[in-house]
Amino acid sequence: MKHRFLFALLIVFMAFSCSGPAKISKSDNRVVDQLKAHIGYLSDDKLEGRRTGMPGEKLAMDYISDQFKQIGLAPAGTDGYIQPFEVNDGKQIDKESYLILDGDTLKAPAQYFPFAFSPVLKLDATPSVSVQEAGMPWFIDLKETMEENKTNPHFDLVDYIRKNTAKANERGATAVFLFNSSAIADNLEFDKKDRAEKTSIPVIYLSKETSAKHLVDQTATVRVVMNINVSEKKRTGHNVVGFLDNHAATTVILGAHFDHLGYGEDGNSMIRHFDSPQIHNGADDNASGTAALIEISKKLKDSKLTANNYLFVAFSGEELGLFGSKYFADHSPVDLKTASYMINMDMVGRLNDSTHVITVGGYGTSPTWGKIYENAALDIKGFAPLRFKYDSAGSGPSDHTSFYKKDIPVLFFFTGLHSDYHKPSDDADKINYTGEQVIINHIYKIIDWMNSQPRPAFTKTREVQSSTNARFSVSMGIMPDYTFAGTGVKADGVTDGKPAQKAGLQAGDIILQLGDYPTNSLEGYMQALGKMKKGDRVKVVYMRGKDKKEGVVEF
Repeated sequence: MKHRFLFALLIVFMAFSCSGPAKISKSDNRVVDQLKAHIGYLSDDKLEGRRTGMPGEKLAMDYISDQFKQIGLAPAGTDGYIQPFEVNDGKQIDKESYLILDGDTLKAPAQYFPFAFSPVLKLDATPSVSVQEAGMPWFIDLKETMEENKTNPHFDLVDYIRKNTAKANERGATAVFLFNSSAIADNLEFDKKDRAEKTSIPVIYLSKETSAKHLVDQTATVRVVMNINVSEKKRTGHNVVGFLDNHAATTVILGAHFDHLGYGEDGNSMIRHFDSPQIHNGADDNASGTAALIEISKKLKDSKLTANNYLFVAFSGEELGLFGSKYFADHSPVDLKTASYMINMDMVGRLNDSTHVITVGGYGTSPTWGKIYENAALDIKGFAPLRFKYDSAGSGPSDHTSFYKKDIPVLFFFTGLHSDYHKPSDDADKINYTGEQVIINHIYKIIDWMNSQPRPAFTKTREVQSSTNARFSVSMGIMPDYTFAGTGVKADGVTDGKPAQKAGLQAGDIILQLGDYPTNSLEGYMQALGKMKKGDRVKVVYMRGKDKKEGVVEF
């Protein structure tokens, strides 16, 4: 599940009466045993939290592929069952980079670091510490700037650095070395998420230790030998795709993401500070949904439900921003124009034994879904009566969003957040296996009922806002595209009636500036948004295709 989304639910309750728990059949008991085996393996410590692109994700990928093969599903990836995709992991200081001052080889990033927007430059020069000469690197102390702005809450140090680097370049500087001799902390560090356009010359930050050692004599010269190279950091994720071909005209897509947080390296753990790295096993999120996907594929393979083909997809990269499902939706092995509907299962392992509530998302994406849940024949007489909590939105915190955006009706099943969400404590012993088996039966009944129904009509619904752990007093009303690797924040969706839409923004626009603040990355956008308050009217600068446009956002 994506913690960046604000999961706003339109709640309507439907309760089914039942005299009490019914005896579970032998076949259902077998499903429970299989769920324990699947979730037990996928959430084992040896998979190290199934972080996208890491060895644990590949172990999970192999396990799911083997399950699909045993079931008899046809491989439908680009390499057997596997569909690899690229994840842009931000910027990195290239391993070929180096900086030597007066023969002292410095270590990055502890003793120095180039800013992520620095261009490649190889240089050997002997500049003066205090004299700023054309054709030479310049040394600039941030002390005066820090002291002048120590009480200014709107001062953006990185933006200041970029603007003054441009001025230094115009005056002939070949590089800028920054240091801070003041007692005021500047909090500067290498920001791998900074997607700002490259400056004309590199900017390198020197630690206090380094500047104290090499720059204390303002009358001296310093021998500088360097090779600065900031490169893109990428990793490869893997979707797992199986196909049940019934030679039908339409295809039903069933999906669940199998990736999780690893050791929390991507900053998406709910535990902010670790004494030591801890594995986030993600038993509920989302080994539970992956296990359900495997078991439903078995039931459909053995069924007579042949009015549709069935495409089963275990997505990776969901925790990073729906990378896998978005890639799949853009590179599907089946023409999505023939897709009938999509079912997504994310965190279906914690059905509460007292409330029996499961959220059904995407309820408003087709009028057919209302007909299903008004049909008393779909009542489940199993472990307990299910109570349904409906969310009408087609977009939201999981992979069904990628298919809703292709105008495909979606259903999303989710048993709710809990205290172990995105924590190392989300382990297999906390799963309600019998409850998950009831949910699998419920989903299968929907598929069974749909086998004799016409293709469901698609209905557009409200957009759900995205969010981070930060709290803002205002909202733009956009859904950011987390897979966008360029400069700025790309709007994947724009909510009707919200400030962005009223300012003229459309899906696909790339926001470059909000008020006085550049929005080179999602983090920069969030920081800018955090400085706004209700009633503010600010300029927004954005790209639409190749055209730069401006508008006024009123919060």
